[in-house]
Amino acid sequence: MTETLDPEDHKIITLARSARARNGSAEGAAVRDETGRTYVATNVALPSLELSATQVAVAMAVSSGAASLEAVALVSEADEPGEQDIAVVEDLGTATIFLAGPDGVVKGRYI
Repeated sequence: MTETLDPEDHKIITLARSARARNGSAEGAAVRDETGRTYVATNVALPSLELSATQVAVAMAVSSGAASLEAVALVSEADEPGEQDIAVVEDLGTATIFLAGPDGVVKGRYI
């Protein structure tokens, strides 16, 4: 999928790619809240806790006072966001989720 992205949307995709690459994780995510602040995370895979990168990034935003999200970027090999990713974003209202591959090419846009 080729599309022109807003510079701020391109930025969160780049941040999510960087987090994924830096940590060698399966996923990287970045979220932008209603004030423009960004939160970046990777998935957590521990014996007692497993969270998607989107869940971690949203939790970071909420714990920092975010009331809603403007956009979410998820970088993953997956062909679509997981149900848990969509659900956690919807907990804060409606935001666009950009799904991109490790190369940064957007594979889909979900609202």
